[in-house]
Amino acid sequence: MISASEFRNGITIEKDGQVLEIVEFQHVKPGKGSPFVRTKLKDIINGGVTETTFRPTEKFPQAHVEKKDYQYLYKDGDLYTYMDTETYEQVSLGPDIVGNNMDFVKENELVKLDSYNGNVFAIEPPMFVELEITETEPGFKGNTATGATKPATVETGAEIAVPLFVNIGDKVKIDTRTGEYLSRA
Repeated sequence: MISASEFRNGITIEKDGQVLEIVEFQHVKPGKGSPFVRTKLKDIINGGVTETTFRPTEKFPQAHVEKKDYQYLYKDGDLYTYMDTETYEQVSLGPDIVGNNMDFVKENELVKLDSYNGNVFAIEPPMFVELEITETEPGFKGNTATGATKPATVETGAEIAVPLFVNIGDKVKIDTRTGEYLSRA
């Protein structure tokens, strides 16, 4: 059990059958009245964020969310298959859990699967990946001063915006959280 006075960012708790992560917290001691803890809680299963206040003495069971490395093996239809790197056990997940988190992940790369009570609820791809450009329009010399971009397709099939000087066959570094081009690799 963890009391509201012990809240810190990143801690996960169980409340009313939900698993909530503390995104923000603030201990408030008003001039009149009793102190309280103002929090922003994120439901880790569906992603909703709520603001709630608690008395510092309120206690909640701490939820243990497991984050484990898995190797992405392949996609078969709508199912994505992953392998536990320690036990070699395989897990297949559908698009409802995967979402668009796999847009920039190649086969055999490591991802983190987040689970609670053995049920996977989220996938964390690596923050940065290096991928090869497979399709884009040719660039023109001298056109780089404006910071203009053009669409390009990477080897996983995802589309990103790249500077005009990037060509087919170039390796680029991409931020998987935003899908933005960072640099040439």
